[in-house]
Amino acid sequence: MTAQSTVIKAPGEKAAEQAGGTGRPGKREGRRSEGMALNVFSHGFLVVWAIMIVLPLLWLALGAFKTDAQIGGSALSWPSNWHFDAFGRAWTKGIGGYFANTLIVLVFSVPLTMLFGSMAAYVLARYPFTGNRLIYYFFVSGAMFPVFLALVPLFFMVKRFDMLNTYQGLILVYVAYSMPFTVFFMHSFFRTLPTAIHEAAVIDGASDTRIFFQVMLPMAKPGLISVGIFNILGQWNQYILPAVLMQPQTSADPERYMLTQGLIQLQYQMGYETDLPVLFAGATIAMVPMLVVYLSFQRQIQSGLTSATLK
Repeated sequence: MTAQSTVIKAPGEKAAEQAGGTGRPGKREGRRSEGMALNVFSHGFLVVWAIMIVLPLLWLALGAFKTDAQIGGSALSWPSNWHFDAFGRAWTKGIGGYFANTLIVLVFSVPLTMLFGSMAAYVLARYPFTGNRLIYYFFVSGAMFPVFLALVPLFFMVKRFDMLNTYQGLILVYVAYSMPFTVFFMHSFFRTLPTAIHEAAVIDGASDTRIFFQVMLPMAKPGLISVGIFNILGQWNQYILPAVLMQPQTSADPERYMLTQGLIQLQYQMGYETDLPVLFAGATIAMVPMLVVYLSFQRQIQSGLTSATLK
């Protein structure tokens, strides 16, 4: 007796088979068309977003090479003659000094922010103790606190320490201002690092300080680069804090304006004169370093932002 297997098919499968297929290719084609539509929409949105960003930057850069008449005539026209003297006039009218002041502050504020923020995030991520989460949420809440609400008490606090219109006063404020985001970002990154390496270093007799600086901190390099770039961009473009804390207090007090303040001062110095190319050149000088930094470390920023999710 020969055993024959009988396959019982559902009515839907029979209908699909009678129609000449199993129904799966149709589903795949539908999903493929939906994916193509989603890709077209996302790429179209990115193209529109890129145009919205590139066109103002292009208009700003081209304006530095034009004359006042050309700027007022057509916004996106190419300069008839490429004049570079606007950059020299902007530099001699104060942009050079404002640029140097901003560099002096960032050279100290960014490394201190990264050092203190990484140390706090490492302790909160790796060492459980009473009040750990409370301290962590205290840091995170600082990122949600508008800086405008703290300007008045911040001004009087800095004034009490006699640090108004000083580099060290603005450096300390920048460090405190950037700490919440740095701790929040690095806390998540340190939690993703493997604990086996930390345990091996402890077994070898390494101290907590050595483990942090020689083992864990090099492993967190992608995260440090990412949050460091964000801190550089945020502190470079900061205006409200320097405008409040970096004003001359007496007639003998020197001007230590930051670059964002300097652009406003450059406009005030003109008075009723119209020298728009100088303003465009000053804004271009302030913009180019940040574009170079971001484009140079673009891959590191992306890898740092995604590494915590992929690990």
